[in-house]
Amino acid sequence: MSRPVVRPGHRRNGTAPTPAAMLPRGVLVLLGFACLVVVVAGLRWVSDLVGPVFLGLMLVVTVSPLTDWLRRRKVPGWLAALATVLVIYAILVALGGALVLSIAELVDLMPTYAQQFSELRDSIVSGLGTLGVSADQVRSAVEGANPTSVVDAIAWLFGSLASVFTNTLFLAAVVLFMCLDAVEFPARLRIVVGERPQVVSALRSFASGTRRYLVVCTVFGLIVAVFDTLLLWALDVPLPLLWGLLSFITNYIPNIGFVIGVIPPALLGLLQGGPELMITVIVLYCLVNFIIQSVIQPKVVGDAVGLSTTISFLALIFWAWVLGGLGALLAIPLTLLAKGLLVDIDPSTRWMNVLLSDSPAQDEAPATPAPQP
Repeated sequence: MSRPVVRPGHRRNGTAPTPAAMLPRGVLVLLGFACLVVVVAGLRWVSDLVGPVFLGLMLVVTVSPLTDWLRRRKVPGWLAALATVLVIYAILVALGGALVLSIAELVDLMPTYAQQFSELRDSIVSGLGTLGVSADQVRSAVEGANPTSVVDAIAWLFGSLASVFTNTLFLAAVVLFMCLDAVEFPARLRIVVGERPQVVSALRSFASGTRRYLVVCTVFGLIVAVFDTLLLWALDVPLPLLWGLLSFITNYIPNIGFVIGVIPPALLGLLQGGPELMITVIVLYCLVNFIIQSVIQPKVVGDAVGLSTTISFLALIFWAWVLGGLGALLAIPLTLLAKGLLVDIDPSTRWMNVLLSDSPAQDEAPATPAPQP
C-alpha cells in the first residue's frame, strides 16, 4: 500500500501548521534572542525596583517551609503568615544592624591612619620615581588615596545591600504581601497541578533548588567567616568581626566572592603592619577561602542546584551587569528562576539540563527502549 502524500505546508492529519511551525528554526532562535534582549534591557532599566522584589522572593521561598510546617499543625493562616514575616524581618534587621554598626566603627577608625596613608603615598612616589616615572604623574594618580576614599570603596562593596535597606519600607511591604500569599500558595499549586503539571514542577524545582543553595552557602559562609575572624584577630588586624561579616556576605557571590572579601583587610594589614602583614593576610585568606569557596563549595553547590561551575560564573557576570551588586548576591537563585521558567517548564527544552549541569549522568533520564517490530 502506498503512503499518503503530504503536501508542503500541511500536516498528515490535514490541519494547517501553526505560523511558528512554518518558520525555520534559525529564525525562531533569532526571535527568541531578540525578545531576551528586550527583557534584559527592561530589567536593567527597573533594576532598583526588581532587585528588592527578587530579594524578598528569595527570603520568602527560603522561610516558606516554616509556613507549611505551621499550617500542617493546624495553626491559623494569619498566625503562620505573621510568624514568617517576623522571621524574615528579624533576618533583615540583624543583617542591616550588623552592617551599620560595623561601617560606623570603620568610619571612626580610618582617620587614625591618615599619617600611614601619607607615608605610603610618599614611598610609592619615591619607588616609582626610581623606575623613571614622573613624580608629578604619580602624585596626581595617588592623590585621591586617603582614609575617606577607602571608606567610600568599602561602602561601595556593601552598596547594593545598603541601597536595599534605605528602601526599607518598600522591601518590608513586598515581604509582607508575599508572606500572606505564601500561606495559601501550596493549596493553589495543588489545584493547578492537574491542568499545568509542568508549571508546578518548574516552580517547585526553583523553590527547592533555591533553599538547597542558600543552606549550602550559609553553612560554608559561617565556616569561612569564623576562620577569617579568628585569623585576623590573631594577626591583630583591626575590625576582624567586620571582615568576617564581609566574608559571610561575599560567600553568596559565586567563585570570586573571596577576592572581594580580602581587599579591605589586606589594605588595613598594609597600614597596620606594613607589606609583610598584608602578604600574610592575603596568603592565609587564599589558603582558607580559595580552597573552601572556589574549590569545595562550587562542586557542592553544583550538585545541589544542578548548575555547572561555568554556568554559575557566567550567571554571576550576567546578573551583576543587569542588577548590580545585589544581582551578584542573587545570581544563582535568579538563574534557577530563569531555568525553571524557560527550560524546566517545557518538556521539549529539558534536554538543556544535561548541558547546564555538572553531572549529566544523574540528570539525564533513561532512554526509552525502542519498540520491537
